[in-house]
Amino acid sequence: MNLKTDIPLTKQQHNQIDYNSKLLLIGSCFSENIGEKFKYFKFQSRVNPFGILFHPLAIENLITRAINQDYYTEDELTFHNEQWCCLDAHSKLNSASKSDLLKRLNAQIKFTNQQIKESTHIIITLGTSWVYRHIASDNIVANCHKLPQKQFLKELLSVEQILESLEAIISLVRSINPKVNFIFTVSPVRHIKDGFIENTRSKAHLITAIHQITKGNRSLSEVEMYFPSYEIMMDELRDYRFYSADMIHPNEVAINYIWDKFIKVWISETSNLTMEDIETVQKGLKHKPFNSNSEAHQLFIAKLEKLIKDLCKKYPHFNFD
Repeated sequence: MNLKTDIPLTKQQHNQIDYNSKLLLIGSCFSENIGEKFKYFKFQSRVNPFGILFHPLAIENLITRAINQDYYTEDELTFHNEQWCCLDAHSKLNSASKSDLLKRLNAQIKFTNQQIKESTHIIITLGTSWVYRHIASDNIVANCHKLPQKQFLKELLSVEQILESLEAIISLVRSINPKVNFIFTVSPVRHIKDGFIENTRSKAHLITAIHQITKGNRSLSEVEMYFPSYEIMMDELRDYRFYSADMIHPNEVAINYIWDKFIKVWISETSNLTMEDIETVQKGLKHKPFNSNSEAHQLFIAKLEKLIKDLCKKYPHFNFD
């Protein structure tokens, strides 16, 4: 008896992710969750250079600036709560020093430009269609940084606006990296603060726009791919035991489950074998022996060191320090 519904998934036949791939993950906090998995298994990956970004216009803005090397100036920064911040970026870049924040932002512009040029796969996770418009500048922001609510207007992006933004992202990136692969997904994190119905509307707009992109209903010739993170969470993991204490974010069990599904679709078979070796190393490095001087433990250490040496010889970018 099958007591759950399964989202049908098909193994990606072309352009699979392996240990030669270079990955750039951008978007909501779920990008961070999956990014940690890539990091753990030693893939060549970078996650959210500007911090968590929840909606497509924020991602488009920073990708545009990175590609054009449009560096920030002091008049684009805001001082609030004794810190300097940028409404285009996440609070993780905030600083008590204006010059330090400017340096951080522009370093990330340069870094992201290079990452976009080198990436084989860009994974974009969208979290919401709800955005905030800064009244004084008339700009849609990435983060309000707890500025007074009266300074912003809340808006819901239409499917057409999201579609235009995603097409712009794809065109911009492919102008400097024609062969890059895009993987889109919708975050399984529900934005309940917007309201239950409002969250459903928001996710529906994202999914509709992404599916118009991935099904080729547009002028661009390349085919992008959609991975159903949101659908797996909502349908296969339809139980609050798969959520964190806030009943909103997926817990570790759910993240691992969705990651396993992603592996089956996108990760090459040869990389799966390497991942098993890396798992052995990672667990071995955390192992705490009863007797560190025992012969058995010394043999264990020797075997582990050999495995690390073999892996690093095959993949020079590996680092287990």
